[in-house]
Amino acid sequence: MSLIEHLEELRRRLIIIVVSVLGGAVVGFILSRPVLIVLRDRLPEGQRELTFLGPADAFAAQLKIAGFLGIAFAMPIILFEIWRFVTPGLTRRERRFIWPVMIIAMVLFALGVAIGFVVIPYALSFLISFSEGLADPNLTIDKYVGFVTTMMLAFGLVLEFPIVLVGLARVGILSHRRLASQRRWAILAIVLFAIVLTPGGDPISPMILAGVMFILFEASLLVIRLIRR
Repeated sequence: MSLIEHLEELRRRLIIIVVSVLGGAVVGFILSRPVLIVLRDRLPEGQRELTFLGPADAFAAQLKIAGFLGIAFAMPIILFEIWRFVTPGLTRRERRFIWPVMIIAMVLFALGVAIGFVVIPYALSFLISFSEGLADPNLTIDKYVGFVTTMMLAFGLVLEFPIVLVGLARVGILSHRRLASQRRWAILAIVLFAIVLTPGGDPISPMILAGVMFILFEASLLVIRLIRR
């Protein structure tokens, strides 16, 4: 294929990805109201009444949920289209290696979203505790949904990092010995990354995220060692 043909193929794959995300977002918008009720129930007891300041805030919150669900629903198609785009440049052995990686990537993304969903009440309880004796908490629907979707999406995307490590090791950029020798620096980077990425500033969310990332880092080392063998 020429460069122009590659660009046309990339454009076609991107169009399919965009259409799939939009289609998932339409379904997500239909489900946004019950999903919003579930998210509201994650608030601490006695603080589950959400308010809005602007006339379009409730609609904007449902759009955010629809966008988040659109990405989540379209993730298998997104990964499949990426696989189809890179397949012509892979050997038969590498193609067999890609499918398990894609499945693991979807599982890790779902796991990250689930962890983000679980830590929501702990993060909110910690953050709201700072208002005791100073002000009454009055959460707006737009800000709350933005906080929740950002946290779950961040957890889902961050948990894809083992795929990156294994991929770099597969092409020879990283090695088990090099990663193992830099374990202390890797732990420091994981902790800092978790603190920066998790919204809100509470200690619970980055602690849980850093713990899961460290477990996945050790699992990645094991996989890289097995691939080397």
